[in-house]
Amino acid sequence: MSLDRATMDERVPRDFETLRTTILERRESLPKRIAQIAAHALDNPDDIAFGTAASIAASAGVQPSTLIRFAQQLGFDGFTSLQQVFRERLRERNSSYDERLQALRVKAEGGAGHRSIFDGFVAAASTSLNDISRTLDDAHLEDAISLLAKAETIYVLAKRRSYPVASYIAYALGKLKIRNQLIESAAGLNAEMIGFATPADAVIAISFSPYAPATIEEARSIS
Repeated sequence: MSLDRATMDERVPRDFETLRTTILERRESLPKRIAQIAAHALDNPDDIAFGTAASIAASAGVQPSTLIRFAQQLGFDGFTSLQQVFRERLRERNSSYDERLQALRVKAEGGAGHRSIFDGFVAAASTSLNDISRTLDDAHLEDAISLLAKAETIYVLAKRRSYPVASYIAYALGKLKIRNQLIESAAGLNAEMIGFATPADAVIAISFSPYAPATIEEARSIS
């Protein structure tokens, strides 16, 4: 391996946070189409991880060849290598969650006191909240606030373990006199409830990785 090649390899982002920082630092200098796919990648990292080159290109409104050029701009030899960084991000998130659960199980099975187990749950929740704060992009937050502020009705979606969060958000919105609709019908009428949504509305979709397919599908049907 040549020195130039070795230096180039050292500069290739190997984790998502480094990749994200690199894209944000260079986005103003990227060609128009590559900047377009860069913005799409940061907005939809899970789609980049799971999608095919064709489906990602279609969603971003670019040609599949643009994905290769985008990857090469960042030092990767092709799009597959870049995609691996997005996939690793999901694996790390899932393993982190599993590891925290396993740590709690070990405490319980080892005869840890109730206080210790309770503190473990609090620490796990705190870690998750800190991760949200660390990874949330300010521009995305402002965009979301703007969309919600303009919406006539805010639809709130969630399944299973995410549902308590959605229920509380709907409760809080109601207390603030903000029109909202929590989408979860015991009668199986979710599709009918979603059918009332218009382009003037907005949706808050809540899920944890690995994301509930039904939540993704319902959110996309509104958007």
